[in-house]
Amino acid sequence: MREKIVYITTVVLAFFVGVTSTYLVIRYYPIEGEKVIKTIKEVEITESDSIQPAVEKVYDAVVLIESYRNNQLIGTGTGFVYKKDNKNGYIITNHHVIENSDSIKVLDINGEESEATLLGSDAYADIAVLSIDQSAVLKVVKIGDSTKLKLGDTLFTVGSPLGSEYIGTVTKGILSGKDRTISVDQSNGSLMMDVIQTDAAINPGNSGGPLVNINGEVIGVNSLKLVEDEIEGMGFAIPIEIVMTSVDRLEKGEEIKRPLLGVEIMDATETYALYRNGIQYDEPFENGIAVISVQPNTPAAVAGLKKADVILEINGTKITGIAHFRFVLFKYEIGETITTKVYRDGKIEDISIKLDKSVEDSQ
Repeated sequence: MREKIVYITTVVLAFFVGVTSTYLVIRYYPIEGEKVIKTIKEVEITESDSIQPAVEKVYDAVVLIESYRNNQLIGTGTGFVYKKDNKNGYIITNHHVIENSDSIKVLDINGEESEATLLGSDAYADIAVLSIDQSAVLKVVKIGDSTKLKLGDTLFTVGSPLGSEYIGTVTKGILSGKDRTISVDQSNGSLMMDVIQTDAAINPGNSGGPLVNINGEVIGVNSLKLVEDEIEGMGFAIPIEIVMTSVDRLEKGEEIKRPLLGVEIMDATETYALYRNGIQYDEPFENGIAVISVQPNTPAAVAGLKKADVILEINGTKITGIAHFRFVLFKYEIGETITTKVYRDGKIEDISIKLDKSVEDSQ
């Protein structure tokens, strides 16, 4: 019995010694652990595909155009300020927006009204240039380069569909097609125009407004919309390169006459379309335009251009496509001589062409 009491006493003492030792160690020799510090930061979430910065670059440069005849409003459209000097601001719009008007008013994006003066207009290209007092200019756009666009690139427009009620409307789309050629009925007859195709909504009143790339640069001027019951999302714009070839002369009120070459052409990279026209090449082309036919008694015919020739350059400038070809050609005046670098039957040769006829005189 005595041994059992000794055993129990020993166990109890050992327990209390252990507890006391543990307490003393923790009390005077605490175990240092890692301190966890929580930091809360504010995170700004932005839309990755927003075009807001690009819109901001052009928005205040866009204006509503109101055309009047005998003090009656006969039509509305859109325009944009592309230039400003110490006296005036200069606006590009469509010819058909101001056609038949005897007075023009311009409203900026805030609704402030100004009287506009028509400096020059070109029915063939559907372009007009107006001026307003420089004090009425809010912003000037930056001109871009439509030839650098690729299918699927983001594009947008700013305009005034249906007039002042919806002034400053922004619509977004993509580049749906390049180097499109469409037939347009105008007051001077049916004409062929090279255009950019987009699915950005272009409604009545958007005509004359800017078609803009993701960098906020104007790459085209909205001109018309293909409107049929079974077709949606096909809008068109004039490439800015074609527009800018005549702007300086329109500012001065000069009549625009363009040199006539006298050829039907197609992009040299369009292999299947060329095949349908009976043309095949032994090697592919990265640039240039193919001659489909040559009209008689024209500068091209006199110079000796032939079907299936590929025009690669004009005066040292490499031709990238149909719109670019006209852009380069229309830089020259009637009476000038150009040198074209032409691919023919596997060889490249230079052919000089005197531009002694105009497109306007041939109509």
